[in-house]
Amino acid sequence: MEKSLKPTIGILATVPFIMVLGNSMLIPVLPVIRENLRLSLCQTGLLITAFSIPAGVVIPFAGILSDHWGRKKIMVPALIVYGTGGLLAGLAAILCKKAAYPYLLGARIIQGIGAGGTYQLAMALASDLIQGKERIQVLGLLEAGNGLGKVVSPLAGAAVALLSWYAPFFVYGILAFPVALAVFLVAKEPPGQGRAPSAQAYIESLRGIFQAKGVNLAVLFFAGMTVLFALFGLLSLVSDLLEKTYHYQVFHRGLVIALPVLIMAVTAYLWGITLKRTPAPTLKWSILGGLFLIAAGIFFFPVLSGLFLKITATALLGLGTGFVLPALNTLVTSSVPGSERGLITCLYGTVRFFGVAVGPPVFGLNIPPKTLFWSIAALLLAVLLLTVFLVDPKKILPAAMAK
Repeated sequence: MEKSLKPTIGILATVPFIMVLGNSMLIPVLPVIRENLRLSLCQTGLLITAFSIPAGVVIPFAGILSDHWGRKKIMVPALIVYGTGGLLAGLAAILCKKAAYPYLLGARIIQGIGAGGTYQLAMALASDLIQGKERIQVLGLLEAGNGLGKVVSPLAGAAVALLSWYAPFFVYGILAFPVALAVFLVAKEPPGQGRAPSAQAYIESLRGIFQAKGVNLAVLFFAGMTVLFALFGLLSLVSDLLEKTYHYQVFHRGLVIALPVLIMAVTAYLWGITLKRTPAPTLKWSILGGLFLIAAGIFFFPVLSGLFLKITATALLGLGTGFVLPALNTLVTSSVPGSERGLITCLYGTVRFFGVAVGPPVFGLNIPPKTLFWSIAALLLAVLLLTVFLVDPKKILPAAMAK
């Protein structure tokens, strides 16, 4: 990597870190929010959904705009909106007290809209700047930043919540505004960024991409959605289990939840370095192995007794996710040229957010645990089989990376 690009990549790695706080920081605090506002488990889960669905809806539009106007011109305002939504949620909790729930949902929607222009555009910009197999390592670094945010955020959320249950909402603004300024002042864009072809040429190019690689991309998108659906759904359930069954206090819940996410972050970073030195087919095997580990963790979770074994099963999800995501990120962002990369990367981000949004409410449904978990394990195995038969890295990657 060129020396001049290192500050840009370093700053871009903070963007997924900030974005992931949007949900992960609240997970250990959800039982406290539920108690203070007298909510049901499903209502509490909607605080995750209210953030994730707007983010998922906005992401493709952010991608299109970034292809035409430039990544930074979208990322910087998006980070500001993201931080503002967090501040509004905190103020609503202070001013409205027990009646704050609908205002919290509204503020979370605003925050989700801002989140839609963050992580995926950081991935797209990093892919614009870094060519060849170095891209795998850089995207692994960004996924590790995402994972590190998932590690730190439960602990940070739990620690800040010791002050007050609504204090974590203020952290979003405190962190997002400086990152927005750093992206604006320091991050570089490649020459010609933001000068996409005409609308007709842009649409024709996208049509060609989907005709040639649409099946591959659809399976990769579905894999990303399913992996994060399983991870966030199980983490939200574990948080509730720690509070109700094991009577863990909020900070101790954060410590336990941080373990599988730490495993994911370390795996994503180290595996990204390893993938840089391996043949392209290894990317597919990485996805298959990770999906198998996640399915195994989900399958065994309801039949294991004792907290240690259940956390071990959850750690399998973290390990599997760390293998899957760097490979998925590389295949998706490398599948298209820079002029269309924003949209394709952001469509991938949309389905990832939908997975995060649906996970907590589904895992909170009143369904017998074995029925629920084994159905989800079967879904993961179905995704694994689709990947086996329908994903071909040589068809997705450019010639320079497909060797």
